[in-house]
Amino acid sequence: MRNASVCLVLLLLISSALADGPGDNIAENVRAVPPVGIELSAVVRNELDGSLAELNTKIEQLRKSKDRKVQSLLPDVEIFSRAIRDAVGHRELFHQNDLGKARQVLAEGHARADALKNGNAPWTTQTGLLVRGFKSRIDDTVQPYGVVVPESYAFAGASEYRTDVWLHGRGERSTESLFIHERMNRVGQISPANTLVVHPYGRYSNAFKFAGEIDVLEALDHAKSQYRVDENRISIRGFSMGGAGCWQFAVHYPSQFFAATPGAGFSETPEFLKSFQGETLTPTWYETKLWQLYDCTGYAANLFNLSTIAYSGELDIQKQAADIMEQAMGDQGLKLTHLIGPQTKHAIHPDSLTTIESKLANLADRGRDRAPTTVDFTTYTLRYNRSFWLTINELTEHWKRATVHATLSAPENTIHLTVDGVGGLQLDLAAGDAPFNLRQPVQIEVVDFSPNNDSETSANRQILVGPRPESDRSWQCQIYRDGDQWKIGSRPTPHNIAKRHGLQGPIDDAFMDRFIIIAPSGKGLHPETDAWAKSELDHLVREWRRQFRGDAIVKQDTEISDKDIATSHLIVFGDPSSNAFLKSIHSELPIQWSEDQSSVRVGHDKHVDAAHHAPVMIYPNPKNPNRYVVINSGFTYREYAYLNNARQVPKLPDWAIIDIRTPANSLWPGNVVDAGFFDESWKLK
Repeated sequence: MRNASVCLVLLLLISSALADGPGDNIAENVRAVPPVGIELSAVVRNELDGSLAELNTKIEQLRKSKDRKVQSLLPDVEIFSRAIRDAVGHRELFHQNDLGKARQVLAEGHARADALKNGNAPWTTQTGLLVRGFKSRIDDTVQPYGVVVPESYAFAGASEYRTDVWLHGRGERSTESLFIHERMNRVGQISPANTLVVHPYGRYSNAFKFAGEIDVLEALDHAKSQYRVDENRISIRGFSMGGAGCWQFAVHYPSQFFAATPGAGFSETPEFLKSFQGETLTPTWYETKLWQLYDCTGYAANLFNLSTIAYSGELDIQKQAADIMEQAMGDQGLKLTHLIGPQTKHAIHPDSLTTIESKLANLADRGRDRAPTTVDFTTYTLRYNRSFWLTINELTEHWKRATVHATLSAPENTIHLTVDGVGGLQLDLAAGDAPFNLRQPVQIEVVDFSPNNDSETSANRQILVGPRPESDRSWQCQIYRDGDQWKIGSRPTPHNIAKRHGLQGPIDDAFMDRFIIIAPSGKGLHPETDAWAKSELDHLVREWRRQFRGDAIVKQDTEISDKDIATSHLIVFGDPSSNAFLKSIHSELPIQWSEDQSSVRVGHDKHVDAAHHAPVMIYPNPKNPNRYVVINSGFTYREYAYLNNARQVPKLPDWAIIDIRTPANSLWPGNVVDAGFFDESWKLK
């Protein structure tokens, strides 16, 4: 027995050593994320269920109130109920001491409900550690975030406060109950003087991507509605997984922050997985393109407009993230400020933190430059299309590098633009920001490197005459490319759909805004594909809760209202026989079932057997082209990607054909026999 015990200990040690490394590279043996928690005794289960039921009764009474204050603050109570509902109902309490934490979470929920019933909300005027809640637009669920309100905060007055957004590290056990408890009891790694610190939950452990990304933006917006946040002194910060999130926000939203301080983490997918995970990568061509959604190296030029202080431990393998960004920035003529903690592994060295705080304090004194003279911006997708006064409205082709170098010249009354891969631009200088002569029109010089040009000497140069600035010193103008000529105004395409911000794909983009799943009420024409579609619907609902901590809204195809069509992306499962909504739009989709549904047609010359193949796609909803319709797909990365946040990137492009004779697994929904992107007019290439 002693030898058996020793062997078991050794096996556990080996397993632990391999986890987060080669042990997590086996797609056929994926561990549960989050892990399965402890089994509660009947006594404890009854205690928690009873207290939760009492809290829910109080919440239901508050929901009936007509008091606007009560309704606006109700999410601050509901977050405690939802956290314990999931913790108990889904076995997400992992240690015995988590039971005490759950009791404290419930107690705070009761205290707030009782106070709100009496017309009070003391937590809204408290300093120190607080947890707040908001109702997410994505799926109507209440989501928590933490906030540290400095003792110096004055609830009366007009003073605005510097605000640091801190993104937490990876925590596979950091479900709502435990996150809320931590934010009620721990200040965290940073606490600058006279500074609000916002701690987004990020919808669990997804490196603040997709719904996690929107969670950060929604939490910050809610904090702005509750506290006097100085819009020009907001920073984005984080360490480990939070450092990865910080890199992503820095390059995607460079005009929203006065500074970024990413620590460790990862900044791109392929090289990090090779060095940190020891993974051999064999991506498809479209996966390689889709890495560009979150790979920060390709967006490095955007940090020209955002003060960035990177940190790494000298002995930390995740130092790779800053090293590769330092190289990418160097390629753009930028030198990264990279602080290195001496002889430090995966932690922030105290001396380095002191230096970071000193540098941030100096940067905060200056604040964000609202209207910089020069803007450098790079993107691969219209999902990320804005920096300060520059907005890209059209790309020549998605997932190819698009760049704009824009400079204001007040003496010349000119804006100089050097563009590549861009089809349309919008320039917006807010009141007081336009430095031009009010009596003269603003000239726009465009130097355009068309896709066939590769040198400045062959670039197309034009001078456009734009409008004059207005008397409030604001100025706005749109320009677009028509053939090889640029013109003033917006493109006159009233009858065509085109890829644009928030309507550009890929499939995963539909889950970054409000969506409703449409379940089929009928029977599919082919039993195998019918069963597969229903299984994929169930998979989406289950994994949306587990990985994005939401309760997906599901309606039958006969229940969809005009309001749903107007306000939501629609995620439709089934075929034209089983799903009435799909039948109503089917003829307007670019990939269709044949009239007898015996085959699926991709374009004019590709047909596959509909009995064993299912199309998946994203496309502007024919009933409302301002919203998506998604056919037969949830978010496209699956269980294997849960094991390392760098893997959590789109697996499928705008459309794909799935051979369901290969069963769905931890990587794919079946065998992908064909896939691709629609062009900029949402047509098959």
